[in-house]
Amino acid sequence: MALLVGIALALMIISQSAPDTLERFRSGVTDVVTPIVAFFSRPSATVSDIVDRVESLATLQAENATLKENNERLRKWQTLAQKLQRENDELRAALRVVPDPRASFVTARVAGEAGGPYVRTALLDAGAAEGIKKGQAVLGGDGLVGRIIDVGNSSARVLLVTDLNSRVPVFVEPSRERAVLAGDNSSSPRLEFLAPEAKIGVNDRIVTSGEGGVLPPGLPVGTVAAVEGGGAVVRLAAQWERLEFVSVLDYELPAPLPGTRRAGRIGTLP
Repeated sequence: MALLVGIALALMIISQSAPDTLERFRSGVTDVVTPIVAFFSRPSATVSDIVDRVESLATLQAENATLKENNERLRKWQTLAQKLQRENDELRAALRVVPDPRASFVTARVAGEAGGPYVRTALLDAGAAEGIKKGQAVLGGDGLVGRIIDVGNSSARVLLVTDLNSRVPVFVEPSRERAVLAGDNSSSPRLEFLAPEAKIGVNDRIVTSGEGGVLPPGLPVGTVAAVEGGGAVVRLAAQWERLEFVSVLDYELPAPLPGTRRAGRIGTLP
């Protein structure tokens, strides 16, 4: 104890009388001690790194096992899907089902309203040169606008679904009730020829049924705005007055499967 006190007193005296000497002494001690401390601390850091790597490896192994499990599950679903697809193809061939139509679109600008025997018609700035044909459906915004009734080389005329002469066979979803969308020269056409027991409600969705072969099935038309007098008032999905461009739908039924016959048209809409 006395020795430590003596050393401390000696260091104090040296620090007062020769601070540079003490500073050099401290630096020397630091130089000697630092490698020793580093040497003894290195194994600790190495062990920590090893632990981290082992934990990372365990995590990767767990993730790999999960991925293998998911992959195996997906393989089973893929096999099932392929089996169902084959069965579906075989059933369609056995039933001689006509494949779904192929569809493409032609975009056209609305050139303005047109005159003639119809009240609600419009002109488009595209015609036969762009592949537009009579009878094609015209879509705008979120739903059906009308159908092509006259075609020139670079123009076409659209009969709007709101025209008094327009009749479009439709389904009311989700009940799948059949009806006819009848224009009345107002912005809200009506549903006619609903079955007396038809169960429809406000906001039910209306789509084309495809009956008659004039328009393809499933095109959105609008929703039921009101039910009254054995029919219904329709809120159209597409507002013609706000449209600048429309899409003319060109759909073509592919060749029927061997042994099939195409059903004749039930009728021709005006």
